[in-house]
Amino acid sequence: MLISTYLIHILLCIFFFLLSTDGTQVILVNNCKESIWPGILGGAGQTTLKEGGFHLSSGEQIVLDVPDKWSGRIWARQNCHFDKNGKGKCDTGNCGGQLQCRGLGGEPPATIVEMTLGSSTSPLHFYDVSLVDGFNLPVSMKPVGGGVGCGVAECEVDLNICCPSALEVKSGDRVVGCKSACLAIQSPKYCCTGQYADPKTCKPTVFANLFKAICPKAYSYAFDDSSSLYTCRASRYLVTFCPPK
Repeated sequence: MLISTYLIHILLCIFFFLLSTDGTQVILVNNCKESIWPGILGGAGQTTLKEGGFHLSSGEQIVLDVPDKWSGRIWARQNCHFDKNGKGKCDTGNCGGQLQCRGLGGEPPATIVEMTLGSSTSPLHFYDVSLVDGFNLPVSMKPVGGGVGCGVAECEVDLNICCPSALEVKSGDRVVGCKSACLAIQSPKYCCTGQYADPKTCKPTVFANLFKAICPKAYSYAFDDSSSLYTCRASRYLVTFCPPK
């Protein structure tokens, strides 16, 4: 009788432990010298985390409790100005002129962190850093404490410094973003659409090759090689804007 009571107690402890560890934690850190305004967009039918946008001071961090099987993207907006009603605009990553994006994506160019998370029964997570929509700030995503088979998705270099003049986005005299070839030229050939919507016909441009050479751990164009996609089984991840080199 005592043994069975003890076993029931152990099983209940395991059950409540599993309940408490559902989902995944994503920690956003602003290592930039200036404030940023992270934007978050969930995939179709997914929860909008933190109403899709908020302010993060330099040196500040926030922990997001992300539900099982969540997929979506996170990016940084810079030099934003919002009124008391949350209306305004940003130099890059703007989402409909509002603080809380609430289902709207970021206006390119923007460096994007993409993820598709698993669940407690299928705990494999997929994540990457994408330059397909261009670049505005360096960013990385990695598991906390490492993990078997896990890697670091990142573009830690400020591509704005070496952005070709034809791709520059400026705020005054300051380069704040670097367009992708698709955004700058808006041609099916460069956007991998229409008759070019196939890896056999859509090849990386000279600009995509430049992005890839500088940030080899990030996607540089739509059909970039799969080495830029990372998988992991960790329960916590660190997304750092302006990561230390």
